[in-house]
Amino acid sequence: VREINLADISHIVDYWLGSPVEHLMGMGVDLTKLPGEGQWRDMLESQIDVDYMEKKSFCLICSLDDVPIGHCNIDRIVFGESAYMHIHLWQPKSRQKGLGVQLIKKTIPTFFDKYKLKTLHCEPYSENPAPHKALELAGFSFVKEHITIPGSINFEQSVKLWKLERTSL
Repeated sequence: VREINLADISHIVDYWLGSPVEHLMGMGVDLTKLPGEGQWRDMLESQIDVDYMEKKSFCLICSLDDVPIGHCNIDRIVFGESAYMHIHLWQPKSRQKGLGVQLIKKTIPTFFDKYKLKTLHCEPYSENPAPHKALELAGFSFVKEHITIPGSINFEQSVKLWKLERTSL
């Protein structure tokens, strides 16, 4: 696991713009809210060289055998307090093999350390079972299920809120 660099941006853009509609909707994505390629690139590039205290989002890239296979990022960052985590494995062949749990476990220490977090949250679509299983196996605690629009590219949906406290590490 390592921090994002400029070469990774194409992988993330390809993931968001090239994933099947079924995969995106299964994560609760509102297809009408997806940014275009240029917007994705600008957004991701703008966060790479920004000081940690200034970042709106912080992204780590996960590799297997030196090949990038996914990313895990945080947003809604309140330095010294909390952030919300998102987990994405880019290729179907990487999913349902326990790699999501490994990705979460390897990124957690960096998120807590770089941002001095007390709590890390994750709020996946309730109808997407994979992240819920991975979060539980990674040590997160279930908090509640509720209706919200969890992100800028999502539709209103039922989500399950999970949390991990620094004291649990």
